[in-house]
Order: sequence, then C-alpha cells, then structure tokens
Amino acid sequence: MTLAIIDLSRDRRIEDPTNLWIIHPAARRLLPWFLDRGISANAVSLAGLALGTAAALAYAQWKIWPFALAGLLLSVGWLVADGLDGMIARATGTASPLGRVLDGLCDHGVFTLIYVSLALSIGTLEGWAWAVAAGVAHMVQSNLYESERARFHRRCKAMALIALPAPSRNPLVRLYDYGWGMLDRVAARFDDVLQHHPAPTDLAARYGALAARPMRLMSLLSANVRVYAIFFACLFGNPRLFWWFELVPLNIILIFGLFQHRMVENNLGTVSMNHSLTNQRK
Repeated sequence: MTLAIIDLSRDRRIEDPTNLWIIHPAARRLLPWFLDRGISANAVSLAGLALGTAAALAYAQWKIWPFALAGLLLSVGWLVADGLDGMIARATGTASPLGRVLDGLCDHGVFTLIYVSLALSIGTLEGWAWAVAAGVAHMVQSNLYESERARFHRRCKAMALIALPAPSRNPLVRLYDYGWGMLDRVAARFDDVLQHHPAPTDLAARYGALAARPMRLMSLLSANVRVYAIFFACLFGNPRLFWWFELVPLNIILIFGLFQHRMVENNLGTVSMNHSLTNQRK
C-alpha cells in the first residue's frame, strides 16, 4: 500500500481545526492515488470548481434541509480538492503563477456561485444587496488573510523576503499578484529587520511564537468557517444570517487580527533595532 505523503508546508499552530483533523488528512490520503495517475493540480482545481458548482445548485433549494446538507457535503468535497491541488503542485514541482491564479479564481468562483444561488432563492433587491456587499467583503478578507498567512509561514522559516514569481505578461495574473502582495509592502519594515538580523533564526522563532496568536484569530477568515456558516444559516432558515456574519464579525476579526500582527512586528522590530544600536555603541 502506498503511504500518504506528509505535507509540511503548513504550520499547525495557525490552522483551522477542521483542516487539521478532516480536510488535510483526507487530501493526504488521496494524494498518492492522484500522483500515481498523473492528475495535475490544475485538473483538481477545476474538479473542485465542479463540486462547488454542484454545492451552489444544492443551496438553491436550501429551504429543503436535505439539499442544504448536500450543499455542505459538496462544499467539504471542494475544500478537500482545494487542499489537494496545492499538495500535488508541491509534490510534483509544478507550481506556477497561472496555477495560483486558477486556484484563487476557483475559490472565489465557488463562493460567488453560492452567493448568487442564495440571492436568487430569496429573490429580492435587499437579498442581492446583502449578497453583493458580503461578496466584496469576502474578497478583501480572503486576499488579506492569505497574504498574512503566507508571510507568517515564510518568516517562521527565517525567509525575510518573499520569492517573487517571474513577471507575467497576463494582465490578470499581474493584477492578482499586486493585490495578493499588498500587505507585504506595508509589512516590509519587519522583513528588513529580519533580513539584517545577526541571528535571523532566533528572531524568526520569537516572531512565530508571538504572531501565532493573531494568525489563529484570523483563521476564522478561512473558507472552512464560511462553508459551515452558510450551512447553519440555511438550516436556521435565513441566509441573511451568513451575510451579516460576513459583513460584521468577520470584518472586525480582520481589522483586529491585522492590528495585532502589526503590533507584533513593530515591537519585535523596535527591540531588535535597539539591541543592534546598543551593541554598536559598545
């Protein structure tokens, strides 16, 4: 029997519990089967989009609870595919800018379809206003959260500067990369401190210990939480509850998490620079 390949690319301290115990273990179980058959990461991303589309169709009938349950199960299948495509790309060395964009578009596409499905089922202008506002909030939250998560992972490995992909001629890829790296430009001060620190591994360890807390808070912005929130809102008979959750609590979590993360960077950066100046004066 082929053993599942362990994926060490994620830090367990900041992972959503359902990722740790359900989604990622399922993806790791499937990984050898897909590798043996040469199925590409992009093909899995598209399969995930198909599962998400089926979930959106099921949620169109959310008033009938078995359809809402089917929407949840299909959404969980999409989450597994969403984790599996990255594992395949890393295992085969086939990660690419186009693959990243495709993965991101599939992620946003699934939620867009679900939001549209729920808005159509409500059938009012107010419902569409809720859906559009929540969709915009979702895109902003997801972009910033994924940027923060990638930054945390590379800094914990004492990598001060992100390895930028080769510039793409595709304007869509360039736009995606610009938005995805927006917070990297804001947080560059600490990256500079880490890059020039005499013991970057030690600083990275201290950073990881302190930054894990705001990152655990921001894990509530993951797709997993939204998948379950959509199901429970439908089960309680009102999809507007999910959109309210998207617009109010999740935005508060994003702002507070970003603030905490910047405080960790600023405090560590200030202490490190003061220590360096003290050593220079001796």
